[in-house]
Amino acid sequence: MAGKKQFDVGTALDAAMVQFWRAGYADTSLDDLSRATGLNRSSIYSSFGDKDSLYLRCLDRYAARYGSRYDQALSCASEEPLRAVRAFFDVTLQRIADPDVPDGCLIAQTAMAAPTLSPTIAARAIEALDTQHARLRTALSTARLAEGDADDFAVHMTAVNQSLAVMSRTRASQEQLRTVIDISMSALARALHARS
Repeated sequence: MAGKKQFDVGTALDAAMVQFWRAGYADTSLDDLSRATGLNRSSIYSSFGDKDSLYLRCLDRYAARYGSRYDQALSCASEEPLRAVRAFFDVTLQRIADPDVPDGCLIAQTAMAAPTLSPTIAARAIEALDTQHARLRTALSTARLAEGDADDFAVHMTAVNQSLAVMSRTRASQEQLRTVIDISMSALARALHARS
């Protein structure tokens, strides 16, 4: 349409996502979002709705982007479960090491702030964590672990994965993060060996 400024929705969502990720929901103002996206307030409202609606879209975008990477990593779990879980954690370590994105995890950050957020946003963060748990449980179930063990390890691995994100925000080294992962991998290796 003549005279109407066009913009790439994906680029704007990525910019808003990084802004929310860096500063958190509460500390991100509409002015911050305007600066990050290059859109004025009215364009943000007309394109994405209110701040909650934009945040939900950013959460969904984040979950989809990294969720597909986690799914790919776990795709060989039935043949090589230890390699698959190690690859799962490598997705997190690669994200943490990526200089183009903030430290931590947008979902973990949202979950920690859940008591101060709208019920819809809090529920979306819980849903994302539940999806992570289900993803791991499914992969571990195919790896010859007993159903109860698969669920227990899925809970554990989900917690470890989120703790890596939290630790990265306090500048934990890659060596420290890998030590946390190695301890979890040793426990999983013992459980798998006991089943073989």
